[in-house]
Amino acid sequence: MQVILLERVAKLGQMGEVVEVKPGYARNFLLPQGKALSASKANVDAFEARKAQLEADNLETKKEADKMAETLNGQQFIVIRSASDAGALYGSVTTRDAAEATTAGGFTVDRKQVVLSAPIKELGLHDVQIVLHPEVDATIQLNVARSAEEAELQASGKSIQELAAEEEAAADFEIAELFEDIGAAASEDEALAETVEEVIEEGASGDQEDTAGN
Repeated sequence: MQVILLERVAKLGQMGEVVEVKPGYARNFLLPQGKALSASKANVDAFEARKAQLEADNLETKKEADKMAETLNGQQFIVIRSASDAGALYGSVTTRDAAEATTAGGFTVDRKQVVLSAPIKELGLHDVQIVLHPEVDATIQLNVARSAEEAELQASGKSIQELAAEEEAAADFEIAELFEDIGAAASEDEALAETVEEVIEEGASGDQEDTAGN
């Protein structure tokens, strides 16, 4: 099926180009999204009549997108999710979640503008592409964590594996200290017992000497 593009479409063509696409792709995406029209003579003629205005509108929206991209690019947004100790999420972070986190951070983004090659299913820092215009996109980072404190640590560059290792090391240290305290207490008890025994022995020895003297 031939369509005329009303805007640039990645891997397909530029505005005004007539391209061949699969009918399903046209009916389910290009046409309903307003990205193209069927390339009938009437539509091609209508496009040519509106071409100058469409190009002007496109340039204006591109300028706005460029301005937004300058601010949005590189921003990090926190998404709190439940996960296992190994970092696997109980569920996933989707395009909707990414859009909501970005919007909550002060940027108006629709989930249709979010590009994920696959749903996010692990804790950590994940780069996500946001399409602001057919010719402009930005890359944000989602900080997926189990708590705000964990997100802060991840933002400092620590992975979930490193955090888990630190927690394990801290737990091992506490256990070692506990055993040291128990060992020290046992040594003190033993020393005390030896002292008491010595005192008793000295007392018994003194009694024997007194008896012999009498």
